[in-house]
Amino acid sequence: MQGSWLGYGAGWILATLILVLMIALPLMLAVAMIIYADRKIWAAMALRRGPNVVGPFGLLQSFADGLKVYLKETIIPSSANRGLFLIAPILTFTVALVGWAVVPFGPGMVLADINVGMLYLLAISSLGVYGVIIAGWASNSKYPFYSALRAAAQMVSYEVSVGFVLITVILWADSFNLSDIIAAQRGHVLGFLNGFGFNPLLFPMSVIFLISAMAETARAPFDLTEAESELVAGYQTEYSSMSFALFWLGEYGNVLLMCGMTAVLFWGGWLPPFEWAPLYYIPGIFWFFGKILFFFFVFSWVKATVPRFRYDQLMRLGWKIFLPFSLIWVFLVSGYLEIFRYGALG
Repeated sequence: MQGSWLGYGAGWILATLILVLMIALPLMLAVAMIIYADRKIWAAMALRRGPNVVGPFGLLQSFADGLKVYLKETIIPSSANRGLFLIAPILTFTVALVGWAVVPFGPGMVLADINVGMLYLLAISSLGVYGVIIAGWASNSKYPFYSALRAAAQMVSYEVSVGFVLITVILWADSFNLSDIIAAQRGHVLGFLNGFGFNPLLFPMSVIFLISAMAETARAPFDLTEAESELVAGYQTEYSSMSFALFWLGEYGNVLLMCGMTAVLFWGGWLPPFEWAPLYYIPGIFWFFGKILFFFFVFSWVKATVPRFRYDQLMRLGWKIFLPFSLIWVFLVSGYLEIFRYGALG
């Protein structure tokens, strides 16, 4: 398009806009379908049927729910800060979308293949807390405000351990670029297994990252920001209609992003699990989506089976277990690489 009559500037803008829509529109459709899948998984584990009326097998239930919230009235409390109250759900939903800009779906299939993709994702994931804090503050209500304080403490606590986990991956891959990190995982273990997660030194880090991702996205058993027994609906209490739906979409968008990051950082991204030539006939994007769906199933499985933590347990896990463990592991991984890769003892 840059070589067409549009010229370089307009052609680049149009091409980028098309690529953005090619990611954003399927992602929003995927969010609708994984909400359905989430409810089906919970139902199966509780020996219930789940959505089964709207459309074949209940597949259109999420779209019916979306139409319902769209037709409802948006109610803004009279004492709320109107501007911030409306900005909060938009911010939450936007942050969930923009993180996908640097995620590679396959070889060369990435919107922005930047050299600091890891830092970009770390920065974007840390912005998610602002939507929750602004919603809690702007609602001018006791329970949303308590929820916002919980969310701030929770997300900051687990971001620290996530940062140390990412350091170990960066050290081993020797790059901040996500495509390079995936390439470094090819034949990583015994020349046959693709993925840092198969490495005994990095497997504990993959477990910490997955659990921390659940805490970062406020999923059960870490959903203390939405604890209905204490905080009604938490920061969403005063929201209705599409503003509530944007929080819902943002939460599931973040869950999908964290599942994708788990696949990219530890389980080979678009690579098949085994370094076997026939497996490469399957396009890499299918392997990547399959891994995302598997980790989303793990998220749903945990939510359906594990009771909610108390807040002191949540903080203890983050600060007294994950933080020191991940910090020690950074020393172990860096020491191992210094000795065996760079020959420090030679």
